[in-house]
Amino acid sequence: MTVQLLTPEGMFQPVPYHHVSISTGTRQVHVAGQIARDADGNRIATGDLTGQVEQALRNTARGLAGAGASFSDVVRLRFFVTNWSPEMYDDFIAGIEHVSTELGIPRPLPPLSAIGVDYLFEPDVLVEVEAFAVLD
Repeated sequence: MTVQLLTPEGMFQPVPYHHVSISTGTRQVHVAGQIARDADGNRIATGDLTGQVEQALRNTARGLAGAGASFSDVVRLRFFVTNWSPEMYDDFIAGIEHVSTELGIPRPLPPLSAIGVDYLFEPDVLVEVEAFAVLD
């Protein structure tokens, strides 16, 4: 396995993700800009953060697969969420949980950041996902 996920003793817990990833591969995969659109560009789950997280992660999985990777190769996830507030946490996490088994997303999750932004490139986009993976 090229990726080891861990949370060293003394780091803040509980969180739904590991704090650290160690990778040993040499081929990097970067998937960026994944939003809630289908293959034809149609909007999915307009106004629904949970649904948009689900679709953006499905698209991320497709991008990873296209490079010969999967979520088990991911060393870091980054989410940009519009108009973030702590009240959105449950809907955000629900989107991840709904597709974790379907997409083979490890639990606890790889290290991740959820970054609040004022807006993304189109007004209906609530979340954008980036994934960084390492392969041998």
